[in-house]
Amino acid sequence: MAPQVDTVLASGSEHPSPGGQYSYRVLGPCCRLFDREELPWPCCRLAWRSKEPSWRRVGRRFVPDLAARRCPSYAVELLQPGARPTRTVLTLFPQRLAPALQEWWYSKLPGSLEAGNLAPPPPAA
Repeated sequence: MAPQVDTVLASGSEHPSPGGQYSYRVLGPCCRLFDREELPWPCCRLAWRSKEPSWRRVGRRFVPDLAARRCPSYAVELLQPGARPTRTVLTLFPQRLAPALQEWWYSKLPGSLEAGNLAPPPPAA
């Protein structure tokens, strides 16, 4: 069973990769989004109008990636030996978010959009 995570990695901290091939510096937590415009056309039928499929996209363009919603994702800077640091998004799939932290990370509640919601609540003792 995957270990449960109830805290966010500190910005600026450095960690080795799971395989030990590189290390990375955490820039901050982020939400991995799926771009619906990248769906293949015309095989994805997202909306039906009468008997024929409509190729128009209905709803938001960017939606949370369902494959990564239970795992922490971070904006990181890859620190590879002999190469320039590369910025990317890293999802730690071997880890699972605790329920309270998952609610903060991928919340659907309107209060999650407030400007002061920059950090998750402290873990319950």
